[in-house]
Amino acid sequence: MNIWILNHHALTPDMGGGTRHYDFAKVLTKRGHKVTVIASSFHYSKYKEMRTYGDKEYLQESYNGVDLVWIKTPPYFGNGASRVKSMLSYTYRVMKYIPALRLEKPDIIIGSSVHLFAVWAAYRLSKRCHTPFVMEVRDLWPQTLIDMGISKWHPFILLLGWLERYLYRKADTIITTLPYAHNYIANYVPREKITWISNGIDLSTIPYIPKEKKDTLTVTYTGSIGVANNMELLIEAAQKLRAHTNIIFRIIGDGAEKERLKNLVAHHSLSNISIEASVPKTEVAQILIQSDVLFLSLKDSPLYKYGISLNKLFDYMAAGRVIIFAGDAQNNPIKDADAGFTIKPDDSGLLAKTILEVYNLPQEERLEIGRKIRKYAEENYSIELLAGRLEKILREEIDNKNG
Repeated sequence: MNIWILNHHALTPDMGGGTRHYDFAKVLTKRGHKVTVIASSFHYSKYKEMRTYGDKEYLQESYNGVDLVWIKTPPYFGNGASRVKSMLSYTYRVMKYIPALRLEKPDIIIGSSVHLFAVWAAYRLSKRCHTPFVMEVRDLWPQTLIDMGISKWHPFILLLGWLERYLYRKADTIITTLPYAHNYIANYVPREKITWISNGIDLSTIPYIPKEKKDTLTVTYTGSIGVANNMELLIEAAQKLRAHTNIIFRIIGDGAEKERLKNLVAHHSLSNISIEASVPKTEVAQILIQSDVLFLSLKDSPLYKYGISLNKLFDYMAAGRVIIFAGDAQNNPIKDADAGFTIKPDDSGLLAKTILEVYNLPQEERLEIGRKIRKYAEENYSIELLAGRLEKILREEIDNKNG
C-alpha cells in the first residue's frame, strides 16, 4: 500500500511530543508499505519552528525511513485567531503544493484532526487521486471547544459543526483514538463505520529497567503544560509536602501555562520542585526510568466522557513505574491494569496523601505495580499491535474500492 497521512501536528521523535503517525509509518514501512506523513513543523506546544525552510514553503525529508513533507505555516501562541490562521494556511498550502510535488499516487489517504480543515484537505486530495478517504478523529471538534466554554452558536463553531458532519458522511471509514467517541459520532453515521485504534507506545524506545530504591522519591510529569493538564495541582501537593525533603518533584515540558507555574513556584519559595524545558522524545525514556512516580492530571471536565488516549500515559506505562492519575474519564488504563493509583481530580490534599503512601510502600510492592503496568502496555498498547489493526482496516478499504 502507498499511504498518505495528513496531520497538521505530526511530530518525529527529535521534536518532543506525540509521535502516533511517525510510529505507525515506521512499522508499516518495515512491513513493505510506503507511507508519507504531511505535517507542519511549527510545534503545537513549544510554539516554535522545528525545521529550517529558507525561502521555501515546504520541505521533504526521510527520517529513519519514514517520508515526511513539512508544510511551512505561520507562527502562533495559544488558541486565538493566529492559530486559526495557521490551520487555514496548512490547508491551503497542502492543496497548493502536494499536487505539485508529483508524489507517487497513493492507494489511500488518512486525514487526522485535531482540526477539521486538515481532514477536509485529505478528503479533497482523495477525490483528486480517486482513493478511499479515512477520517481519523483524535479530538471531537467542535464539541471539545463547546465543552471548554465556547458558545455552540459562535459562527466558527457552527462552521466546524457543519464541516464535521460533512466529513463524517464523506469518509469511507472513521478511526477514533477515543474509546467511546462512537457514542457521539454514531449520531451522524452508522456505528459500523467507526473503529477505535488507541494511541500507543513503541516499546523498544522505553526499556523496562527495575528501579533501585533510594532515599529520595522522585515524582515526575512530562508533557504539555496547558490548562487541561492541571499542573497547579502538583505544585499545591509539593507545597503541602515541602517538609518531606526526601520527596522531589519535576515538571518537564512546554506550554501556555509554564511561565505562570514558574511564578507560582517562586512565589511560594518551593525548593522541592523544578519546572524544566521539554526534551526530545528520544530523551524522555531516561527521565522516566530515573523516576519513582509518574504523575498525570486532568481537570474535571465533560471533555473526557468519551474517554482518553494520552500519549504520555502510554510512555509512563512502558517505563513500568508507579503511576498516579488524578482525573475522571470514561476509560482508565491504570484501573484496567489493576495497578497504580487513581484519585479524583483537583484534590491536592488527596494527591499529597497518595504520594506519601507510595513513599512508604516497600520497594518490592512498587516494583510489582510497575511490572503489572508494563505488562498491560505490552499486551494492549504496543504500537506493533495497533499498527496491525490500522493495516487491516486500510487494506479492507482499498479492496472495497477496487472490488
